Amino acid sequence: MSRYNVKPTDLAGLKTVSLFGRGGKVHTGLFASPPRAGMALSEWLDSLPRLLAADSLRAVVEAIGAARAAGKPVLWGIGGHVIKCGLAPLLLDLARTGHATSFSMNGAAAIHDLEIAMAGYTSEDVEAVLPDGSFGSAGETGQEFNEALREAARDGIGAGEALARRTAQLANASFAASSLLCGAHEAAIPVTVHIAVGTDTPHTHPHVDGAAMGAATHHDFRLFCTLVRGLDGGGVYVNLGSAVVMPETFLKALSTVRNLGHEVRNFTTANFDFLQHYRPKVNVVDRPHAQAGGKGYSITGHHEIMLPLLAALLRERAAAHGSGPEAAA
Repeated sequence: MSRYNVKPTDLAGLKTVSLFGRGGKVHTGLFASPPRAGMALSEWLDSLPRLLAADSLRAVVEAIGAARAAGKPVLWGIGGHVIKCGLAPLLLDLARTGHATSFSMNGAAAIHDLEIAMAGYTSEDVEAVLPDGSFGSAGETGQEFNEALREAARDGIGAGEALARRTAQLANASFAASSLLCGAHEAAIPVTVHIAVGTDTPHTHPHVDGAAMGAATHHDFRLFCTLVRGLDGGGVYVNLGSAVVMPETFLKALSTVRNLGHEVRNFTTANFDFLQHYRPKVNVVDRPHAQAGGKGYSITGHHEIMLPLLAALLRERAAAHGSGPEAAA
């Protein structure tokens, strides 16, 4: 016999309902279809369950494709890990096919891209070099990054444009095609770089000029405001792998242009990352659409898988609609 002075609830009087009258939010019409050999990517996408992230992926593909067709901007905000995953060639191809109209990034993404252009590699072994303080001390990286920012301040341009220009000048011919900055510079695709002081290795170098850095990156914030203003009525903003800097910058830019009297409504946002963090969720996916229409989507997965998948789906959609270089491929 139990020693407790409370007894389990008697369930004999519970009222039941019929399963067949109750219904349910999930039904077999939403279920996945098995894949088959040789199926097109569009068929594969259609075979996914009509639920949750699969529906979000469909919606993002449709929104980017529709923005491209309507001549609306598709802005990409990028974190450093995306460049380290070797995805710059895919991002440049998205720009070539009209699925990316600008690139905005944190300082880390620009640093990794600069090193790739110059040396063909990046991403040092931090655990091996942190104990002796040599982490982040590559002389060429610090010197060239900071020189670009000084040139930006001198020439009245932004950090992104100056870094893209200098990267193109310094690039080894064998590695230039792997550099987002080089490709963007060649095609005159707008690039903005948003630097948080103290977060990037060039900030520790003797060549650093804080005033030049601040002027260059603030120029880019104002340029980014102009880009965000164009999202109104069907544009798309994709946050790819930036957990803090780009989500915060995007929300401030959006508020700024609305404060200045520009209506930015009915656009799409998406956050792609291998973890869903707080700031991208609220600043990119949720808050921008409050009382403004449009919709935001969160899609979780590794960059090195999800971006190639998204790029392939966009190419196939464009080919199916008979537009762009895909139609002739």
